Amino acid sequence: MLPGMDGLALAGGTTTQAVKDATEPARLRRPDRDQLVLETVNLQERLPAGHAARLIWRVVERLDLSRFYEAIAARDSEPGRAATDPKVLVALWLYAAVDGVGNGRKLNRLCREHDAYRWLCGGLSMNYHTLNDFRVGHEQALDELFTQVLAALVARNVVKVSRISQDGRRVRASAGTSSFHREATLRRHLEEARAYVQELKEQADEEPGESARERAAQERAAREKQERLEQALAILPELQAARENPRNSKKDRSKPVRVSSTDPESRKMKMGDGGTRPAYNLQMAADVESRAVVGVEVVNTPADQNQSEPLRQQVERRTGGKVKEHLVDQGYVDMDMIERAHQAGVAMYAPLPLGKDGRPVTSSRWDTAGTTAWRERMQSEAAKAVYRQRAPTSELVNAETKCRFGLRAFAVRGLRKVRCVALWAALAYNLAHFAEVLMT
Repeated sequence: MLPGMDGLALAGGTTTQAVKDATEPARLRRPDRDQLVLETVNLQERLPAGHAARLIWRVVERLDLSRFYEAIAARDSEPGRAATDPKVLVALWLYAAVDGVGNGRKLNRLCREHDAYRWLCGGLSMNYHTLNDFRVGHEQALDELFTQVLAALVARNVVKVSRISQDGRRVRASAGTSSFHREATLRRHLEEARAYVQELKEQADEEPGESARERAAQERAAREKQERLEQALAILPELQAARENPRNSKKDRSKPVRVSSTDPESRKMKMGDGGTRPAYNLQMAADVESRAVVGVEVVNTPADQNQSEPLRQQVERRTGGKVKEHLVDQGYVDMDMIERAHQAGVAMYAPLPLGKDGRPVTSSRWDTAGTTAWRERMQSEAAKAVYRQRAPTSELVNAETKCRFGLRAFAVRGLRKVRCVALWAALAYNLAHFAEVLMT
């Protein structure tokens, strides 16, 4: 027997028999995708006991969601389809934010395919319109929910706002740079949009056999485009007045005003990579001790100088505490804001501006009591040690909300909707870090 033939003989009997068997049709298990498959699924058993979705649900069950229920039109004595329980929708979007999901269509698919989302749904069917509308349709209720979570953390002595750190980040808007147009172009586009809306209405009468769903989607898209163009034209006078401010250079005042036809409330801003794109300015404040997010706001002005005082007041209103020390970077340095903070009993920690010689400016003839105290404070080693806490606090919040909670770019349009998305991310951040504390 040749080397290596002994194994073949043992496996198939004889060499001749093995060759003979190889010529016969093999018995294979082939897929049959037309057969009916009955599955018995217990959602409780499919999800591990310690899964994050269960923890999110337990926290949501403890929250007061009454403001979300007020908008429900379906009542016992009223006709109409029953509404999806807001508790389920809140839990879905919070878990989606923790999971980095920021798209209604993707969330809708996960509700059918992923065990964690299916468990949160509890057998309820979802559609992406319901999910998207809920995400951006309850700004006031969402704002109060964020305050409610902060109040719970303050009551448990986890969050203390005596020292906060603030930073701003430009987040890409859902608009293209080429969508910014002058008034004449906007008016022309508006006339075309109105004509198209009218054309769709006439087609609906002439072609009754067309799908009602498709026709409704086309009409909705055309109507929304018309509304955005009308909004863009309404914003133009305000922007023109701001452009003509005497404080602006003659060159800036001569530039034509342009507004985005896609997202009229977005503005072109210089981004972190040096490029200029449509964006919103996301402001977040964090408690230095716990690193919880204690304040969040979205504005469409690129400058940070006027943003420290409003956010500090928001933090005090939400938590009921008193901010004593406020850490910001050099972009927030404004002498009037520093003076008002001093009068309010708040010590500002921000780098001193550099003079022409490249050295920090330690005094100015325009200094007030507040700015003088700030300059003296920032020259001390103690103040420098305090200020070094800003980066590991604010930069951590920025990194997590961007990379973990999906705030790389806004997929919605308009300040109100963008602010809702930012609140969801801030809520998810706090729950991801302090859910166990909230359960105590």
